[in-house]
Amino acid sequence: MNDRNRENRSLTGRLLIMAVAMFGFGFALVPLYDVFCEITGFGGRTNTEAVAVVEEAPDLGREIRVEFMTTLNSYAQFEFAADADSMMVHPGKMYFATFTARNLTDSDKVAHAVPSVAPPAAAEHFVKIECFCFDSQEFHGGEEKAMPLQFIVDPGLPDYVDTITLGYTFFDTTSLASNDLRESDTRDTP
Repeated sequence: MNDRNRENRSLTGRLLIMAVAMFGFGFALVPLYDVFCEITGFGGRTNTEAVAVVEEAPDLGREIRVEFMTTLNSYAQFEFAADADSMMVHPGKMYFATFTARNLTDSDKVAHAVPSVAPPAAAEHFVKIECFCFDSQEFHGGEEKAMPLQFIVDPGLPDYVDTITLGYTFFDTTSLASNDLRESDTRDTP
């Protein structure tokens, strides 16, 4: 029985180490995926901060169709839509678009839009100068807001891309904003 006990302990130890390693890998997977997407542009990730404008001559001989798609997270009690379904743009020229959101509740809410670009090859060439997606948006009960987007399609966009789809998913982040506020209050209190 002594050998059997030793084997059982060894197996238990290996299984425990494997479970801890799997938990650690699962915990590290999200930041690793974010870094991977940022480096490769995979997943349609675009810039998450404003970019300085570099003056470049627009390519007036080429037109790209930019389509705007909006979706709501199932828990978001908002209306959210682009003011136009699409627009034709010239690479290298700055454009403006507007999205409108309305809080459908009587209470104050905080929302955040998460962008994505398709096809993935276009993600690194779709440059947002100003975007409502850079920061959380605060809404009073029933409030409607026009939210601006200022962008440039980089002239380096591959020739085979003639349509870019910019999608935004709108999330109600009120509970996250409340938690962040409570945490900052407890850190500020001596």
